[in-house]
Amino acid sequence: MINKSIEVGGRELTIESGKLAKQADGSVVVGYGDTRVLVTACYSKEIREDIDFMPLTVDYREFFAAAGKIPGGFFKREGRPKEREILVARLIDRSIRPLFPDNFHQEVQIIGFLLSSDLINEADVLGINGASIALGLSEIPFNGPIGAVRVGLIDGSLKINPTIDEQEVSSLNLVVAGKKDGVIMMEGGSREIPNELMLEAIELAHTEIRKIISLQEELMEDSKEKISIPQVDFTSIESEVESYINDMKDALNIFVKQERRIALETIREKIHEAMDEKFSDQEAKIDIVFDKFVKQIIREKILKEGTRIDGRTVEEIRPISCEVGLLPRTHGSALFTRGETQSLAVATLGTKGDEQLVDDVEKELYKSFMLHYNFPPFSTNEVKPMRGPSRREIGHGHLAERSVEPVLPDDGEFPYTIRIISNILESNGSSSMASVCGASLSLMDAGVPIKKPVAGISIGLIKEGKEYVLLTDILGDEDHYGDMDFKVAGTTDGITGIQLDLKIDSIDIDMIKEILERAYSARLKILNIMQRTISEPRKKLSKYAPKISVFYIPRTKIGDVIGPGGRVIKSIIEKTQTEIEIDDKESKVIVSGTDDEKVSLAVQMVKDIIAEVEIGVVYTGTVKRITSFGAFVEILPGKEGLLHISKISNERVKNVEDYLKVGDKVEVEVLEIDKLGRVNLIMKGLNKKKHSKR
Repeated sequence: MINKSIEVGGRELTIESGKLAKQADGSVVVGYGDTRVLVTACYSKEIREDIDFMPLTVDYREFFAAAGKIPGGFFKREGRPKEREILVARLIDRSIRPLFPDNFHQEVQIIGFLLSSDLINEADVLGINGASIALGLSEIPFNGPIGAVRVGLIDGSLKINPTIDEQEVSSLNLVVAGKKDGVIMMEGGSREIPNELMLEAIELAHTEIRKIISLQEELMEDSKEKISIPQVDFTSIESEVESYINDMKDALNIFVKQERRIALETIREKIHEAMDEKFSDQEAKIDIVFDKFVKQIIREKILKEGTRIDGRTVEEIRPISCEVGLLPRTHGSALFTRGETQSLAVATLGTKGDEQLVDDVEKELYKSFMLHYNFPPFSTNEVKPMRGPSRREIGHGHLAERSVEPVLPDDGEFPYTIRIISNILESNGSSSMASVCGASLSLMDAGVPIKKPVAGISIGLIKEGKEYVLLTDILGDEDHYGDMDFKVAGTTDGITGIQLDLKIDSIDIDMIKEILERAYSARLKILNIMQRTISEPRKKLSKYAPKISVFYIPRTKIGDVIGPGGRVIKSIIEKTQTEIEIDDKESKVIVSGTDDEKVSLAVQMVKDIIAEVEIGVVYTGTVKRITSFGAFVEILPGKEGLLHISKISNERVKNVEDYLKVGDKVEVEVLEIDKLGRVNLIMKGLNKKKHSKR
């Protein structure tokens, strides 16, 4: 049994192993407050020589029972992974994936279970730490350990592992994972944080990470002996494939992606044909060696010549074009093209009823902003089945969403539900950042009063020993064969979204500073191009967008508007063909519909219900009843006043019905309201002195 603890962010981080899931190759329970996450690591004992990568699967599940809840819905059990579970699994995956030995190709599975949630402390960073510990305790080769924390910015002060409630008011939500000598993964959103403050947050995170790693190193003294990795001999195949290296170099001098791919595939087929007899049973190894040489050529060209496979310099951004208002019936649309990467972003405005209910273990909330990212197979000239969104699509959409969200108007200022779809029509690197740019343009085209436009860029890395080159606006091949994909999104004033993925074991703070500066310079260039297309949000919404009116009413009047059994509000909705929602907490009324006049009518009908009768005000009323001494006139919904026979005309009135009939519309003025609340009326324009109160 292992039971250790350490203080992190002012609270105790606990580690327990040897009690649960003992048949796994490695297992651990990580706790923080009363939150507990079980993480296990298992590997396949089958040795594979036909692949050049390590098959890694990370799954994470949150059980509602962890927070003492029963799932909603018909089946009352957890179903397929929710978006949050997928995002947490991706955080764990991206933190550990670079740290397996290059020649280790046995399948590994990491599984995390949320066993207990105190609804105060987040579980995601516990999952990352747990994966590192489970792998470290197992016999699986792993170049760890790593640690992970979250950093927030509350009232101008940085805080390690802010609580769930604190995150709601935090200007920064950044998860950082790293080794002792550097950072390996980052994911976060912020409200226009400047580079200097972001670096300060990363440095603070790394200080706490080193403490967590020191604790893990103590645990590893009792870990299992790591398995030996079989060495595969590629020497004979390499010597054969190397004879085609000049052909590969020629193919890699082709700037157009599809033409380059066809040329390389032609060479690959040629090599297979030539080596068929000699290496007939080693086709997979031939492909591995071929890709190794392609990677070597691309990297050497960048490191030694400073030239990339599409001919650009290392700091050059691909040509950018922007277009808005492409689609006539959508509320807002934009086409953002950067080189061979293209995003078609469509903004749709909805009402309060279109909000998304998010029912997670830790909280239930309604989202009024959604950004969904789609990556159809034709974007890379492939043929694949189209099913539900992949983990990658969910992750890219989440990054783009959190990058754009900080510039959206407040709900009180703009009470619409907003959904953006980014359809990637072409892809050759950093389509998530193209989605950020396209989303910003489509919002402005829709007339959403965003505070500032947002743009994003991805910075790549080629590193050999101490020598390295940073690449602005990376291509798909530079991502695949390179060492880093560092995405930064933001405005002219600061960062709103950040994501770091590495293929090497870490990068240090000095390099991160250089990357953030490079990203800021590139971002300003992109924003300048975007603003030439549309510099500010349109003044008017699309005529196809719903019309929404928001106003506040006294809390005591909500019941009057709703009416017995909801009859009053249902009647207004039916007559005006609008939607009406009432927020009890804020005493807010939201009226929406497709027709301006009908929305205005509904608003007036609600305001009439809550209106108070005022002395001296003239109302257009309806005669409801006639008596021998006068007429009762409804001047506001449900509110009547007495128009006495003596106050109908300047002439003497013998019979009320000679002047008025039930259903007549008449203009009357409120003469008085007595102590019992009874309203006395007078016909508009009559001499009040002549008919003064006795």
